[in-house]
Amino acid sequence: MRRKDREVTDIEKIEEILDACKVSRIGLMDQGKIYIVPMNHGYSLEDGRLVLYYHGADEGKKLELVKENPQVGFEMDCGHELVEGRLTCQHSYHYASIIGNGEARVITEPEEKLKALAVIMKHQTGKEFQEFETNPRLEKAVSIIKVEVGEYTCKRYGK
Repeated sequence: MRRKDREVTDIEKIEEILDACKVSRIGLMDQGKIYIVPMNHGYSLEDGRLVLYYHGADEGKKLELVKENPQVGFEMDCGHELVEGRLTCQHSYHYASIIGNGEARVITEPEEKLKALAVIMKHQTGKEFQEFETNPRLEKAVSIIKVEVGEYTCKRYGK
């Protein structure tokens, strides 16, 4: 990381950024090209390791690409604020971001799928999964991609 003064390494501060970011972009390989998809997500820290969960339709390009090549990249950012300067080059931007890579897989086991949906719903809404009415038919129509993060960096500039 070039700007070490902006690097965030404290896990509590990283979790603050994870909590604030509601959309992340997952980058997948598609015949030698990068395919990037913005998605809602949830996260957990399992034995100190970051795990991301994404949900979507139970068919489509991103699922095919994960099955072909499970190596993925991801990015999330939040806390955006323009910082104005007197001159053009004095303008700046406050932000927080997390960028990394990992190994993805599609979850098919029903119990693990429900656990992942609970993580996503908690992250996105702040509510526990049990607070929602569920429909088993709809749950079967949703796919879950689990990304076990291999490495990541976190940066913050501003607040």
